[in-house]
Amino acid sequence: MNASKPTLAIYGIQDRISSNTPFYVHDHALSLMHKGKVLKHLTLERLSRRKHDNRLHEQIYDLLKSEGLLKHTDYDLVFVDNVVGRSFISSCGRFRFEAPLNTHLSVKPERGRCWWLDCEKEAYALNHELAHIAASLPFYGDFKDNSLLIHFDGGASVSNFSAFSHKAGVIKPIEHHWEMKHLSSLFNANALVFGIIGAKFNAQNSVPGKMMGLAAYGQYRQDIEDWLVQHNYFADIWASKKRFFEAARADFGVDIKHLQQDNPFLQDILATMQGIFQRELLKKITQLQAQGGYEYLYYAGGSALNIVANTNIVESGLFKDVSIPPCTEDSGLSLGAAAYFEWIKHGSLPLHNPYLNNWQINDKACYFTPQDIENCAAALMQNKVIAICNNAGEIGPRALGNRSILSLANNKKLADKVSMTHKKREWYRPVAPIMLEHNARYFTGKQNINHLAKYMLLDFEILADRREEIAGVVHVDGTARIQTVNANDNPYIYALLMYLDDNYGIKALINTSFNVRGEPIVHDEEGAVLSAKNMQLDAVVLNGKFCNLNK
Repeated sequence: MNASKPTLAIYGIQDRISSNTPFYVHDHALSLMHKGKVLKHLTLERLSRRKHDNRLHEQIYDLLKSEGLLKHTDYDLVFVDNVVGRSFISSCGRFRFEAPLNTHLSVKPERGRCWWLDCEKEAYALNHELAHIAASLPFYGDFKDNSLLIHFDGGASVSNFSAFSHKAGVIKPIEHHWEMKHLSSLFNANALVFGIIGAKFNAQNSVPGKMMGLAAYGQYRQDIEDWLVQHNYFADIWASKKRFFEAARADFGVDIKHLQQDNPFLQDILATMQGIFQRELLKKITQLQAQGGYEYLYYAGGSALNIVANTNIVESGLFKDVSIPPCTEDSGLSLGAAAYFEWIKHGSLPLHNPYLNNWQINDKACYFTPQDIENCAAALMQNKVIAICNNAGEIGPRALGNRSILSLANNKKLADKVSMTHKKREWYRPVAPIMLEHNARYFTGKQNINHLAKYMLLDFEILADRREEIAGVVHVDGTARIQTVNANDNPYIYALLMYLDDNYGIKALINTSFNVRGEPIVHDEEGAVLSAKNMQLDAVVLNGKFCNLNK
């Protein structure tokens, strides 16, 4: 590797199964960095418009050509692996990479064999586990000394849970294994959960979020936990649910003939599974912290999207600080690999905001005037539903203001309209609020709002006497997944929230991702207009300019 060269990182391992829906491999991505700065990033689904797209091997030539990366190939190459393998072979035959096979986790990039545009080229592999963890570097800077680094997901390179230490500038492996697989499987591979949610196995990538939303309607129960453990969580009842129905009737006197989302017993089952996940994860992290006396935690992987568990970790007081990247799941793997390479080369990285999905939209910039803000605010005050498409899109699964749908947060009927009518989501899934930090303190009573709220990664209990003010975004359990915004990261949303607060006393807005269920978040202006019309939204903001769609 060469410190003077950019780094191009690729997550594009081919799936084991060729199907319309990703199974083992999903969320392919490309990232280009130079001197610690992210120059280009693409989460493939945003451009291809195919949810969780895993076909980078088919598209890579045209994608690189579109950004001029075939003319100048003097960059370091790093590939991220997956449990299904360590090779990348493009359909066009121009790109091929194979990494050495091993059973351990190297803390250094591993030299592989690569053919790039028909020429042999130096290239490296970085394991899936470290790529997840390193996705924190662009957002938090260098790993702090005396840190515990944890990855936890459905399956990475040789584990689904791994831990490393960072002390005196050196990363050392602590452990990696599959012992936590039963916990992550509750969310992405459990037949009973899929049945309750009403999902087929090919919808596995959407089940965790739905499960967490519905779990809030239930209560953890020890008797249900004992029963689930006894029956191995009914993990294998894909073909028939008869055994579950018989056991529920025999052991609880609950006569269930169909799996329905409004059934209190089934809601308690999901709440119990969520409770088990939270408890066991915190127990494991507590053990690791005690062994090394670590002061800081860096945590990543798909499991770090469980915001209730994240909140438990933060509030446990085990660490001085907890860092989780906005792209904590697989869409952040290429960024993590590029960042790790750049960190090795340069020793530190500048801080980035999360708006990094800029492939083919580099020349787009958001410009707005006070009148533009007033126009948007006036429409919102008329209960209009407005989409935002400003600058580059967010990296990660959460819309954070640049690819968002906004509306007033004080109206539950309006929130249901946004979620169920416009986005076609299930009745039990909450929408989140976006607000200024001082208003987050107002709604929660907290003196300090944890920085993870910038990325919508924590749960906050809303003060009982203030819930009605934001009734549309308070979940059934009295909590809300608050996102806070500052002027540096998102000037447009900050200006809009300031204007609404100053002129109308509106302290929060609904913020949900700019997409209909089953589709990726929109990428460019053309797609934004098309999606906004198809979703029957009232208006769309395109790089600061308010466009009424109902004229």
